[in-house]
Amino acid sequence: LLKLYLRRHGSMLSLTSATSGYSATSTSSFKKGHSLREKLAEMETFRDILCRQVDTLQKYFDGCADAVTKDELQRDKIVEDDEDGFPNTRSDGEFLHNNNGSKEKLFQCLSHKGINGIDFKGEAITFKATTVGILATLSHCIDLMVKREDSWQKRLDKEMEKRRRVEDAYKSALSELKMKSHFGGPDYEEGPNSLINEDEFFDAVEAALDRQDKIEEQSQCEKSRIQRSSSVPLGDVYSSVGSHRFAEKVEEMVQNHMTYSLQDVGGDANWQLVVEEGEMKVYRREVEENGIVLDPLKATHCVKGVTGHELCHYFWDTDVRNDWETTVENFNIVETLSDNAIIIYQTHKRVWPASQRDVLYLSAIRKIIANNENDPDTWLVCNFSVEHENAQPNNRCVRAKINIAMICQTLVSPPEGDKEISRDNILCKITYVANVNPGGWAPASVLRAVAKREYPKFLKRFTSYVQEKTAGKPILF
Repeated sequence: LLKLYLRRHGSMLSLTSATSGYSATSTSSFKKGHSLREKLAEMETFRDILCRQVDTLQKYFDGCADAVTKDELQRDKIVEDDEDGFPNTRSDGEFLHNNNGSKEKLFQCLSHKGINGIDFKGEAITFKATTVGILATLSHCIDLMVKREDSWQKRLDKEMEKRRRVEDAYKSALSELKMKSHFGGPDYEEGPNSLINEDEFFDAVEAALDRQDKIEEQSQCEKSRIQRSSSVPLGDVYSSVGSHRFAEKVEEMVQNHMTYSLQDVGGDANWQLVVEEGEMKVYRREVEENGIVLDPLKATHCVKGVTGHELCHYFWDTDVRNDWETTVENFNIVETLSDNAIIIYQTHKRVWPASQRDVLYLSAIRKIIANNENDPDTWLVCNFSVEHENAQPNNRCVRAKINIAMICQTLVSPPEGDKEISRDNILCKITYVANVNPGGWAPASVLRAVAKREYPKFLKRFTSYVQEKTAGKPILF
C-alpha cells in the first residue's frame, strides 16, 4: 500500500506544498513591464525545469517504494523463521527479528543519498521554487490578458460603432440613389408633365429641407465666430421718398401696406390661423390662379428689447443678410437707386425635386412720419418684384414674383421715477406680410406645407439674431 501511495501521490504532495507557499509578494517580484510573449517564454522554461524535477522526484519515490517492498519481504522471511524456531541473521550480522530496529534501519537508509543518488530535500526546495515561479508568471499572464481583453473590447466597440455608422450612411446613400435613379430624369422633376405624384413630391421636399436645416445648424457656429459690424444710419436718411425712376412705385407700395397690411384679420373668415407660438401668429388666405398657389401670408409678433428702426435696418442691410437668411444661395445688388432703395437679384437654394427659384426685387426702407404724437414710431421695409435689363430671366431658374413688407412699431413703457429708458422698457410689434407667386408647377399642398413650416422659423431666427446684435448697445429709435 505504501508503495502505491508513493507512486501515485508523491509528486502531487510536493506540488501542493509548493503551492501553499505562493503569495502576492512573489507575484509582485516579477517585472510588470514584460510582455505576454516574454512571459510565455518563461512558462516554457519553467515547464522544462518542472518536468525534469518531476522525473527526479519520481525516481526518488520509486526508490523508496522499492526499499519498502524489500523490507516487507525481509519481515515475511523473519516471521517464517520464527515459526520454525530458528533465529536468522543478515549478512551484516544484525538480527532482523526486531521490528522497531528494522524500521530504524530502513529510514536511515532512506535519509542517505544512496537511493539513486538523489538529495530529496534539495530537490523538494527546488521543485517548490519552480512551482512558485510558474504561478507568479501565470498570474502575470492573466493580468496581461485581462488588460488586453479590455483594450480589444474597447476597440471592438469602436469598430462596431463605426460599422453601424457606415451601414446607416450606406443605407441612406442607397435609398437616395434609388430615389434619384427612379426620379432621375426631367419627367420626375417639377414640370407640367411630371410623373412624380404629390405625396412623393412632398416627401422629397421635406427630406431636402431637413438636410438643409442640419447643414445650417453646423454652419451657424462658424457664422457666430465672425462678428460683422453694421452701422445704422440716422432715421432722417430714410424719411425721404427719393427722386429715382421707381420713386412713385415705392410710395404707392408703402401707402398700400400702411393702409391694408396693418388691418386686423382676427375676425376675418377668409384668413385662417395656421401657426400660433407664444406671441407669434401666422395667418393664411388661400388663393389660386390657373392652378398656382398665391396664398397671402400675414404674421404678427412682439419682440422685447429692440426698436423698429433696428429690426428694419438688419432686415434691409445686405451686409448681414447671410448671417440670418438660410434660404438664399447668392445675391448681388443690381443697382443702387438711393440711400434707402436698391434693386437686388438673388437665387434661392434648390429643394429637389422642385426647380430652383430666383427673384429680382426692389428693396426700400422707410421711416413713417407720425400724424400725431400718440402714434408709435413706425418703420417699414418693402420688397416687390421689378424688371431690370441687367437681370433677365434664364432657363436655369423659375422667376418668382414677390410683394413683401415688414412693418415694425416701437412701443415704449415709461420707466419708473427719473430712470432712463432701457431695453427693458421697449417692445416692438412686428407685422410681416408676404404675397408670393412661386411660378412653376409645384403641387399646392407642398407649397402650403413649406410656407407653414418655413415662415415661423424665419421670423424667429431673424428676431433672435437682432436681439443678439443689439444686446448691450445704445438704443436706436
